[in-house]
Parts: sequence; structure tokens; C-alpha cells
Amino acid sequence: MSPRLHIDLGALRANIARVRETVAPAELMLVVKDDAYGHGLVPVVRAAAADGVTWFGAFDVRTGRAVRAALGGAPRIFSWIAASRADLDEAIAADIDLGIGDAGLLEDLAGAARHARTRARVHLKIDTGLHRNGVRPEAWAAFVARAAALEADGLLEVVGVWSHIAEASDEEDDDARAVFEWALRAAHLAGLKPSLRHLAASAASFARREFRYDMVRVGAFCYGIRSAGGPDARSLGLVPAATLEADVVAVEGDEVRLGIGALHGLPSSLAGRADVSTPGGARRLVRVGATEAVVAGWPDASAGDVVVIYGDDATGAASSTDLAELIGTIGEEIAVRVSPLVPRIYAGA
Repeated sequence: MSPRLHIDLGALRANIARVRETVAPAELMLVVKDDAYGHGLVPVVRAAAADGVTWFGAFDVRTGRAVRAALGGAPRIFSWIAASRADLDEAIAADIDLGIGDAGLLEDLAGAARHARTRARVHLKIDTGLHRNGVRPEAWAAFVARAAALEADGLLEVVGVWSHIAEASDEEDDDARAVFEWALRAAHLAGLKPSLRHLAASAASFARREFRYDMVRVGAFCYGIRSAGGPDARSLGLVPAATLEADVVAVEGDEVRLGIGALHGLPSSLAGRADVSTPGGARRLVRVGATEAVVAGWPDASAGDVVVIYGDDATGAASSTDLAELIGTIGEEIAVRVSPLVPRIYAGA
């Protein structure tokens, strides 16, 4: 039998409400990259839009177009990766806001807007030290001056300035915020009047009010995925929305075989380190093969028993972040590894 990923849309909506309450008056941009962190893009964005979410962070243009197809013309969609001129053309056609952190790409976007005879909406990205992408501070003055000229020409509407931060330490984040503040002043001196400033993701949006600005881009917390090394989900007022289950396929002595393996997205590096939740309590994950895994047995184990790989830690199951911490990664990485071939089963719509 196939493993299953149960998605509680009621929990998702409760998490979104909790995030919005926490960050207000800043607006929430719900990040839906990687198929909504493996939770399923279309059901997630429809549930969120029904509860009043109006901004979606789509990472790439392909995802942005899928959000637009699912929701129609009402929401604002922000994409910060455009790999080609075709991406830019498609983003303009789909009315997607674009995050631009490269001078050459800014010129390409102006060319695409000229071709489409419209104004492209753009959020300019300053590199505040993470070096993920964005314009370096030494090139920022020329970049915003050029953006202002293109806006005056009617090709662009500069609606935002934004960046990513590491969220690794308060000190590093403070340094990044100082660069961001400087970049905002430089943009205003260039004649730009962006209405949206966004810097924080999940952890900073909860912990540090001064990082919220006009909007926060939150993914993990909306899905109930806590930060590695951070407070548990319940103490944040969040509930994990996804539960990954697998069935017992055979009992062999003191070991139990499960119908889930590395090809389904279960990291093989968890073997010997992680416990899963069984009808007999927590049991150690012994081995992970391609399509099956082995766990330590329990009394009366039998084929068809259901084992929880991860889920709501308040129920005694490991959370995705609990598993992630065992192998030096983050909960989002565990969530997005679940194969798209694993059925998603939705409740609480």
C-alpha cells in the first residue's frame, strides 16, 4: 500500500490566521514555492484566498502562473526568479509582480514591458549580505536611478523594495536591516516611492516587530513547520498541517517493514537516528530502502497497521523539523522531499 500525506486545510487556515494576527498591521504574503511546501499548490491557495489572503509568493514564474490559473485575476502574485526573457513576457501577461535584483534583468524587463505596451510591476532587491541574489550596495545607487528613469518612461512601476535575511543570529539580522534601511533611503533619493517594503520571513516576522515593515513573506509557519532550533509549533500557536503515514506491509521477527522508502521522500540518513509513531509507541527507524523501510517491532504488530512518519508533535509524533534536526537540515526540506506521487488527502476544506 502507498504512503499518504494527509493535509489538514483547517490547520493551514488556523495557522494563516495566527500569522496574520501576529504580524498585523503588516500584510501576509503566503509563500507557496515547491508545490506549497509539498502540501499541494491549488488546494492551499484556494483555502488561503477564501480566508482573505491577497498576496502569494510564488518563487518562479511557472508557479506564479499556476496560482493565477487557480485563483483568477484578484490576488497579487510575487515571483522573484525569472530565468529568461520568456519568463518576463509570461509574468507580464499573467499580471505577476517581479522581484528584480540584477541590472541586466531590469533592462530585459523594461524591454518586455515595452513590447507588451504596459507597465511592469517590480520590487527591487538589495543584497543585505546573504548573497542569495540582489544588487550589491556599491551598485545600488545606479540601479535605483535607472529604475526611476524607466518608471518615468512609463515602462515600470516600482512598487517595492525587498531582500532576504539569514535569520541566523540577531546580530547578523541587525546588520542586514541596517543595509536595507540605507537602501530604502537611497531609493527615495533617486525619486522612487515604493509602497511595499518586505524583508522578514517566518522566524523574524514572529520574533522581531521592527523587521515586519509593510509585508512579511511567510511560508513554513503557515504550514505549521517550526524553525530548526526554535520553539515548538504549539508554543508559537501553530499546528502542523501535514501528516505522513505509511502502512505495515510485513512483520519479520523483531522487525516491521513499512511501505515507504527513499523514493517516496524518506531520507535514508534518518535510519538509526529517528523514531516513528507506531500503535506500540515510538520505535526506531532501522533501515531505509528504495521503496520500503524497516522499524523496530512492537507486540501484536501486523500488516495494515498505520505508522506516522511525521505529523503533529503534540500527538506524540515527530514533526518534520524534529526529523530535520537529526540530519542537520530544516523542516521545510523534509516536507518538500515527499514525492508528488505520494497521494495527498485533504480534510477541513
